Amino acid sequence: MHYLLKTEPTVYGFADLQNEQSTIWDGVTNPVAVKNLRGMQKGDKLVIYHTGDEKSAVGTAAVESVDVTDPKVPKVRIKAGKLISHPVALPEIKVSKLFADSPLVRQGRLSVVPLSKEQYDWITGR
Repeated sequence: MHYLLKTEPTVYGFADLQNEQSTIWDGVTNPVAVKNLRGMQKGDKLVIYHTGDEKSAVGTAAVESVDVTDPKVPKVRIKAGKLISHPVALPEIKVSKLFADSPLVRQGRLSVVPLSKEQYDWITGR
């Protein structure tokens, strides 16, 4: 599976993840986003998306482990991937037919969004 994780870069940005190399992705409270976290598996590919003024997909990451001992607060450890060479801004995503039915466009406040392989490849330029 593939997912997009939203973060406010002034709180914890992709550069922070790169510096630390891995982190527990937490602070998620929306029930749909928590369900998406619980559904993650080791090796799932991730896109890191900066909210706030940037509103752009900026980097990649991967799921290292998932602990669902407490299903209300799953602990997903992610590891840093690479910077996306050409960040993809939200307006570009919105005009792509690939995202017409995506929660990324339809549920703008959702912080953990599933992506299809095609959507992931399009964002990461592969």
